[in-house]
Amino acid sequence: MDADVPGTVLKRERTRDAVLELIESRSPGDAIPSERALCALLGVSRPTVRAAVDELVAAGLLVREHGRGMFVAPAKITQELVAGDRALSVPQAAGAWSSRLLEFTTLQAGARVGRKLRMSPAAEIVYVARLRLVDGAPMAIEHLHIRAELVPGLSAQELESGDLYEHLRSTHGVHVHEAVQAIEPTVVTRAEAGLLDVPELSPALLFERLTSDTTGRPVEYVHSLYRGDRYRIVSRLALGPAAEVAPDLEGHHPGIPPGDFAHGDAITSSTRGDIQAGG
Repeated sequence: MDADVPGTVLKRERTRDAVLELIESRSPGDAIPSERALCALLGVSRPTVRAAVDELVAAGLLVREHGRGMFVAPAKITQELVAGDRALSVPQAAGAWSSRLLEFTTLQAGARVGRKLRMSPAAEIVYVARLRLVDGAPMAIEHLHIRAELVPGLSAQELESGDLYEHLRSTHGVHVHEAVQAIEPTVVTRAEAGLLDVPELSPALLFERLTSDTTGRPVEYVHSLYRGDRYRIVSRLALGPAAEVAPDLEGHHPGIPPGDFAHGDAITSSTRGDIQAGG
């Protein structure tokens, strides 16, 4: 890893991805290098490595054993939600949503993100970190990784206002069609707590999404952290046939920028998110 990667948020993100790459290349119960060895391997400071490891321990991906080291945690149980034709629709959440850009840069995809986007690790992506707010209050931190060749000239202004997918469609000719999204509980780190205005180790929801265009090509990989005290998930499952209802085009998708999604195309394996009034 380059030691001079710009930005504090990005440095934590790249360190986390590098440790995740080590975890995903091993089996449950396997050891990973010590924090000191990871510092030398990744070219980052001990606090940066420790913050990444703490986050992965809290997320249940790593286990620390006193006097022995760090080990890959046991595999998680996966529950797939299926409705009707194997697609879950995503009604939009309430509130006035806006964004504050934390970081915006172009860099190499790296092994993990490159594998998800089906591109070379040396190929370029646009990396974006942004704080999502509802009615002016911080609600989520989003980390976006978009194939750079698809969005030449993408500006920070496009990411702070309006619908990102509308910009992709109208400005860059990218027509998103389908997203596969996973959701799991986690807790916030000290840095994340500061951005979200909640106590450290507060509960949160981790969204991980891979979005593809109409040809099936991966366009974007996103992982987002939503406040657990203000956000909840409700699954609407189709148990039988029903009359078609026109979609509500106002609001915000959970983990997805506001606005319609490819003019109403279904989103695979997604769920509905609502804001809990008053926390």
